Amino acid sequence: MRIRGVGTTSNNIGFESAVGIFIDGAYQSRPGVALSEFVDVERVEVLRGPQGTLFGRNTSAGALNITNKRPDLGEFGGFVNATYGNRDLYSIQGAVNAPLIEDTLALRVTGAYRERDGYYTLVDRNGAEIGESNGADQWLVRGQLGWETESGIRGRIIADYAKSTAPFGAALEVLQSPVETAGLFAAVGLGVRGGMAGPDVAISRFDTGSAQDAVDNRIATVNFEPVTDVENWGVTGEIEVPIGDATDLIYIGSYRKFDSFEAYDSDFSGLDVFNVTGNDTSIKTMTHELRLQGDAWGGRLQWLVGGYYSDEKIDQAASFALGQDYGELIGALFFGPTGGALGANPLTVLSGGVDPAGTTNTNLYSQDSKSWSIFTHNTLELTDGLDFTVGLRWSDESKDGSFSQGNNNNAICPAILASIAAGGVPAPLINNVFGTGCFAFTAPADLPQAAVFPLPRTFSGKFKDDELIWTTKLAYELSPNVNTYASFTHGYKSGGFNLDSTAAAGGADPRFASEEVDAYEAGLKARFLDNAVTMNLAIYREEFSNFQVLEFTGAQFQTFNVPKANTQGIEIESTIRPTDGLTINAGVSYTDAEYPEDCAGSLTSVNVTNLCGISLTNAPEIVAITGANYEQDLGNTLKFFINGQVRMESDRRTSTQKFDPADPTAQTLVPFDEQDGNVKINLRAGIGDIDDAWTIEGWATNITNQITRGVTFNTVLRSGSRSAFIQEPRSYGITLRGKF
Repeated sequence: MRIRGVGTTSNNIGFESAVGIFIDGAYQSRPGVALSEFVDVERVEVLRGPQGTLFGRNTSAGALNITNKRPDLGEFGGFVNATYGNRDLYSIQGAVNAPLIEDTLALRVTGAYRERDGYYTLVDRNGAEIGESNGADQWLVRGQLGWETESGIRGRIIADYAKSTAPFGAALEVLQSPVETAGLFAAVGLGVRGGMAGPDVAISRFDTGSAQDAVDNRIATVNFEPVTDVENWGVTGEIEVPIGDATDLIYIGSYRKFDSFEAYDSDFSGLDVFNVTGNDTSIKTMTHELRLQGDAWGGRLQWLVGGYYSDEKIDQAASFALGQDYGELIGALFFGPTGGALGANPLTVLSGGVDPAGTTNTNLYSQDSKSWSIFTHNTLELTDGLDFTVGLRWSDESKDGSFSQGNNNNAICPAILASIAAGGVPAPLINNVFGTGCFAFTAPADLPQAAVFPLPRTFSGKFKDDELIWTTKLAYELSPNVNTYASFTHGYKSGGFNLDSTAAAGGADPRFASEEVDAYEAGLKARFLDNAVTMNLAIYREEFSNFQVLEFTGAQFQTFNVPKANTQGIEIESTIRPTDGLTINAGVSYTDAEYPEDCAGSLTSVNVTNLCGISLTNAPEIVAITGANYEQDLGNTLKFFINGQVRMESDRRTSTQKFDPADPTAQTLVPFDEQDGNVKINLRAGIGDIDDAWTIEGWATNITNQITRGVTFNTVLRSGSRSAFIQEPRSYGITLRGKF
């Protein structure tokens, strides 16, 4: 998720999002923990820019604040929605609200189930269909008990459970490896296409048409269907106690347990090369927040003070295996430089007869995080129409992180290292033989040769940091319908540990630094023509220091800090109600999110210097959205409604690097790293009861079926190949809604 061009794309459990997600006031430590079925929601707030004063953790880019509908203490009721759509979509959602003691105690129970075929078709190396990916098979149940006493004490307890088992994790090849083009896969017995059986893909970096055709076909080659099993449950409690006429004491506490299991073909081909045989993740999070708030001086001062504490425990066991085709795939990579002199399986030859097939390893990661803070947020009316806001938050973060191994049967790596030491590997091949014989995900940790080679090293360390976050804002009411403001905010996102097997290789520090941001914003909010027209305008600039970056190279995850990154832009939003029943919404944003030319500071690392002067990932300069909703009564009992939305975005990059890091001076563009600008259209129309007791509606999203790339990356162990994760294609269906 990204706000103003800044966000986090992460497959590293130690890397936290720059956009904080809060549900019913409780912080959700990872986006995957927070976003399940979206049902029975009262409101969603997208808060742009750093929000750390009022929100607990990691909001250097902004926050998503989701509030579910509270139990109604006075009225029995509920709703049911049923949907059928393409790709065999079946969905049912509903809620029942029941007062147990009128005006005092009520129960609200919400449930949802959704099943849908995936939008990737999976085939094996022979082209036979073996499954699907990126569908839905999930359900959720949530119960809330809410109360309010005659003395004004009110609160609620929320418990929820969610489960998802839909296969997820396939990727499409968009650029063919030069190894395939040269016929080297065939030379070692892996077939002409080296295990790929989908439609043809691009064979050069300039063949954009074939790359897009591969994306449009949505056919991915794998050697088995992914397995996903996610279980997520939690309890949140909140209580609000009035203290006097103008002061309230509020407590929000939560506990959440997230467990996931994944297994998937990690080389994204039909060959049996490299598999994630089990990625077991457990996240336990507990949070507490206590606030005292009120007003003084006849309402001229709105004040708030509070404290926050969170405790998070992460454990992950990532198990990997080298498959039966690993040796031959490496043989294809070596065939060109050696002319085939080392045969189809050079690692076996160079290691003295050790076959890499069957190598297994489990990497064990752990992180314990504790965060606490004290904060205040206050708004003072200086004069009529002029308000001054100041907020402060002091945060303290401490983390214990570790990496170890279990169940490692790797024999190929020690044998290759011994061969290198004995002079058995030709000097020009040493780096490549080492990199493939001691493949980072399966190499044993703490070998004696780790003093010379960048081999995995176990680690156990501590990270500690504290920061003072603040915000100031001046708001002035030019007229009852026009308000202006200007603000400055200093935000913060905690550092931590790169939970990857290569994080401490070569004696590197596995920690990365905290990210800080200084944000400047000015804007205007206006209403005209008896509120028939509203307009919001914002101009901003955000300057990041120690900007946190996660990059997948095709062989490892690298986490590092870039000294400087900036985003600046303009946002305009408007709502127009020209007639009864018709509402038009429009918005446009210009975003210039980039690493400045001097982004590296004193650093000389290529992965940092190569970023200077380019845009941030998935940050289009222009995004424009327009939509309209029209309702018309049909007699005294029915109504007709139709609404549509058009979203346009300009070009955006889809991976971290713009230029090939292998030769930074040449500045060769990474192929298919830029998603062309596109337009997506959504439409919904239907009829229903004039009092909304029931409706029937048809809907479609992405009507023109624009298939776009979300992320592109180097295909694992497939030299020169590029793969992509794609975004959802056209969807359509019919929904029945009923209220009672």
